[in-house]
Amino acid sequence: MKISIYETLKSMFKKTRNVEDSSIDYKSAKMILKNDKDAKLVDVRSPQEYKEDHLPSSINIPLYKLEEQCQTFLPNINMAIIVYCQSGNRSNKAIEILQSKGYKNLYNIEGGLDNM
Repeated sequence: MKISIYETLKSMFKKTRNVEDSSIDYKSAKMILKNDKDAKLVDVRSPQEYKEDHLPSSINIPLYKLEEQCQTFLPNINMAIIVYCQSGNRSNKAIEILQSKGYKNLYNIEGGLDNM
């Protein structure tokens, strides 16, 4: 029986995780996005930072608006959501906010754009 790397990663992260356990590298994030067409890539930096540079196919929900806008842009609490920022600090906070709203399949690109 052949099991894909994506399925292995998905099962590893399926359980409820704390912020530290949600960290993945960019290569893993790309794999999730490639294999799960419903997955969302969310840049939690400011609109100005997003305008200057961002990852392809990402949407911008600034951290300071995440709590009020998450249900609009991320309607399914079971979808895979990958967040990133510049260094990983804001995206860690974004994971906490989304967990408090009931979201389950959360991933944080470790070190943010500075680590790429």
